[in-house]
Amino acid sequence: MSTLLITGNRNQNELASTLRHEGIRVGEIIAYRAWRVFGPGWLRRRYDRLHSILMSDYVWHPDEPASGDVREHGIYSFRRVIRSTADYGYDSAVRGPILFGKIKIWGEIVEHEAGYRSEFAKIVSLDYGDPELLEKFQKIYNVNQTVCLRGKQPLRHGELS
Repeated sequence: MSTLLITGNRNQNELASTLRHEGIRVGEIIAYRAWRVFGPGWLRRRYDRLHSILMSDYVWHPDEPASGDVREHGIYSFRRVIRSTADYGYDSAVRGPILFGKIKIWGEIVEHEAGYRSEFAKIVSLDYGDPELLEKFQKIYNVNQTVCLRGKQPLRHGELS
């Protein structure tokens, strides 16, 4: 079960550190975010994994949830769909390509004006970005694929059999 802390305070980090572990109990919440993609040859970076945009050393692993302490950072996400660098406020020409998608969040959750800061998150889908990178990372993270009942090959999200 998750705890949702709803705040209107501008200094939410300070407020979150003073709150007890009580509040509204909710299940998983679907939210939206973007990930940074590093190309091969960049020093000390895994180019077969997605990275957080602002915390570029934070790697999202395919088989385990992302996690963070909501009293310090947590996993940030948006309440509404983001589909472009303009929506995210990110200049991809300077920092490289990004992918956009959907996550499920749970655990301790602090609600902000535009979204959430959660204790845990897992990638549900990768929906927007460079088509080649989308295909590569959808396979790595095993998202956006459905099984075709008539054949042995999985269908990509949105494909017709």
